[in-house]
Amino acid sequence: MTSAMNKKVLMTVLITGCFLSTLNQTLLNVALSNLMEVFSVSASSIQWLATGFMLVNGILVPITAFLMKRFSTRQLFNSSMVLLFIGTILCAVAPSFSVLLIGRMIQAAGAGIIMPLMMSIVMFIYPVEKRGSAMGFIGFAVIIAPAIAPILAGFVIEYFSWRWLFIGLLPLVAIVIVLALKYLVNVSEAQAAKLDLSSVILSTIGFGFILYGFSNAGSKGWDSAIVVISLIVGMVVTAIFCFRQLRSDDPLLNLAVFTNKTFTMTSMINVLVTMLMYADMILLPMYLQDGRGFTALDAGLLLLPGALVNAFMSPMTGKLYDRFGAKPMFIIGLICVIPSMWVVTDLNETTSFVFLMVRTIFLRIGLSFLSMPLNTAGLNALPKQMITHGTALNNTVRQLAGAIGTAVVITIFTVQTTKHAASLSGGLPAAGIEQIKTLAAIYGSSDAYIFMTILGVAALGITIFSSTRKQTSIQKITSS
Repeated sequence: MTSAMNKKVLMTVLITGCFLSTLNQTLLNVALSNLMEVFSVSASSIQWLATGFMLVNGILVPITAFLMKRFSTRQLFNSSMVLLFIGTILCAVAPSFSVLLIGRMIQAAGAGIIMPLMMSIVMFIYPVEKRGSAMGFIGFAVIIAPAIAPILAGFVIEYFSWRWLFIGLLPLVAIVIVLALKYLVNVSEAQAAKLDLSSVILSTIGFGFILYGFSNAGSKGWDSAIVVISLIVGMVVTAIFCFRQLRSDDPLLNLAVFTNKTFTMTSMINVLVTMLMYADMILLPMYLQDGRGFTALDAGLLLLPGALVNAFMSPMTGKLYDRFGAKPMFIIGLICVIPSMWVVTDLNETTSFVFLMVRTIFLRIGLSFLSMPLNTAGLNALPKQMITHGTALNNTVRQLAGAIGTAVVITIFTVQTTKHAASLSGGLPAAGIEQIKTLAAIYGSSDAYIFMTILGVAALGITIFSSTRKQTSIQKITSS
């Protein structure tokens, strides 16, 4: 059994690695415009620095259950951090856009395994009654990294070279590798496992095309041939992959976890909450910049307090989950989230900056009651031998939900903005074109928030009408 001291050291190393990989994922978001000029590439090309990272992550996650069975904890974590280190070096010295993109892909391969690995480790080393607290500390790392990334990146780009975004990461990743080599213990040992190559190919094609299709739907439109073909191919191949997993004696991704009602219920709520969270992260900055003329830095500063509150509340809500269970946490969280969405369904050109900041803090308080408790509740309900498959599916579902939520909300925003622009243009002279565009963007944002409010209400409905009474008995089995 892992001692208390070993658990603290183990979690410190893992959480630091998770923080760096999450920070790295979001660090370039505000640097894309600068990199377009540096490498003389188009917006569609530069987008691949973000889209490519997400695709590699999404493709890798489904095979993490096999990787966690085939390799030990130390082997997996150290390999992930070494890949992150190599990719960061390539990005830092990149002489061309293609080398920078390859570096980002290698970084993504390293980062993709970290989150499901951490969740599985928590499930193995902590008893059921302490898992919420441990997952809360993981949530702190996952949330605080993207909160500080825009401010950090904006400062570096303003006063230094963009290369320092990667150069600054190198010593930190190196320190984590050294600490892992010295202190990281094996929670699980490698087992003899055969890789189902056909399933790997099917999952790569299926999930890859779905993620690519949804990530491009917002910018290219749902009627784009590339989007339609990508989604059709992705869904067909994913259906074949799922059919193969159900018939296999040793599936790459065991879909039998969905026969557990608690895991299925938390996964459904997780999908809705993730869609809502990702959509808000992209929609509020669009409203601020397109509708109100604020800078990207202003938008980042508005979002920062809420994200910091969310991060620092995560360990607290983890402890509350251990004490009170899942359902009260979900209800409290959604009671905070739904009004936070509803109050911005009537945005206008005078909505105050302070009001939006307070609203975002309230939203993030709600999300802190949902994010990690949802993951913990779903995984707690699974037998021990199914946890690695549960974590892999959990993260796959979140990747897909994030891509879908972003695509849908951008589509609603775009369509409604166009409609409002057409209706407003009839009552204003040609000289008011800029005013029309601004008002249309504001009204389009409000319409998109109506959709997001509906998602929150749907999640609350699932929570209220779902039973978690059997979870206690299941937890006793998993902890025995």
